[in-house]
Amino acid sequence: MNRSTPPLGQTLLTALFLVGAAHGAVAQDPKPAHYSCADGTKLQAIFSPPSTSMGSVKLVYAGSSTETLPQAISADGGRYRQRNVEFWIKGNEATLTRAGKSTTCRAGG
Repeated sequence: MNRSTPPLGQTLLTALFLVGAAHGAVAQDPKPAHYSCADGTKLQAIFSPPSTSMGSVKLVYAGSSTETLPQAISADGGRYRQRNVEFWIKGNEATLTRAGKSTTCRAGG
């Protein structure tokens, strides 16, 4: 028996481990959350989880613009803010503030 060749069982275990690790490493595309707001605004929020840096949310307004907000420190819920825009979520509800005007939003609408 050649000592440089690993036993078949060890080879199979190593192969299974590598396949499992590769399967877990496949990134999934984030699914947008749809929000309807009290002021009539409709938007999609696409959340990017934090990795080596803070997370972010991409807001896509119906028939209008798109903007990406970095995650901000929050004691409760998820908060995303940049310049004069803030999107603060908790559960299925959110508050969207633009240029000092706030509106409440609800997911699923």
